[in-house]
Amino acid sequence: MDADDIRTVLVVGAGTMGQQIALQCAAHGFAVTLLDTEQAALDRARARLDALAGHVASDPAFAHTDVVADVARISATTDPAEAAHAADLVSESVPEDPALKGRVFAELDRLCAARTIFATNTSSLVPSLFADATGRPDRLAALHFHQPVWSATIVDVMPHPGTSPETVETLVGFAGRIGQVPIRLLRESPGYVFNAMYNALNREAITLAANGVATVEDIDRAWTTVTKMPNGPFGMLDHVGIDTAWHITDYWARTLGDAQLTRNAAYLKSYLDQGRAGVKSGRGFYDYG
Repeated sequence: MDADDIRTVLVVGAGTMGQQIALQCAAHGFAVTLLDTEQAALDRARARLDALAGHVASDPAFAHTDVVADVARISATTDPAEAAHAADLVSESVPEDPALKGRVFAELDRLCAARTIFATNTSSLVPSLFADATGRPDRLAALHFHQPVWSATIVDVMPHPGTSPETVETLVGFAGRIGQVPIRLLRESPGYVFNAMYNALNREAITLAANGVATVEDIDRAWTTVTKMPNGPFGMLDHVGIDTAWHITDYWARTLGDAQLTRNAAYLKSYLDQGRAGVKSGRGFYDYG
């Protein structure tokens, strides 16, 4: 399949990244379906998408279209069979668990057409961890977005050893069609490009807090004062989602048996246990009105 042949995109996972990817694709003329296992998640996603579309409607990134109308055309379902049959491209954004991703793709492999390309938006795993489970490893690669998708326009295209060159070319071309700047990775690498640097910052910031070296506020203050950036690492994590940060940290803590990562995961979990997931829940490391 050539990039120009892609017309319909299935976005799996109705969380923050799934919502933004769906919006970006819809705003660039693609038919988009959002799939999640829970209707409540889809209902929340619909409300957030509608609010988000209104918020970014005047953004220069959407000067070419009516993004409010584009978002209204996004369909949503909990039925994989209903969502999969017409998909030319699947973009997956489920939690950072290779077994879960493998199960999701295996089910979609049975339901999607042979032409359909699978793309994972995993932010810390590599596609070879679940490539065989997809049933079509030659048509799987990472297509990793950054947020907000419409302004942080870098997208990593990372094949695994079994990805076909045609799949890579199609994903590079598709990225350009939705206003992204593709970076071709020459080999698999956890963390990709930007996230490899960003994850190192997050680990050190969380370590400082988890070990009681300094408060969240002072850690952020040190970063913003020196770099002149508007947000520190914890303020940025509130936008990413503490749940996302916890999933990644917990996975690598268990995988590597790393004592510090285990403490960091427990520290993040203490916020989630209080219902503090970040901006999306109104409370995270900071409170949001």
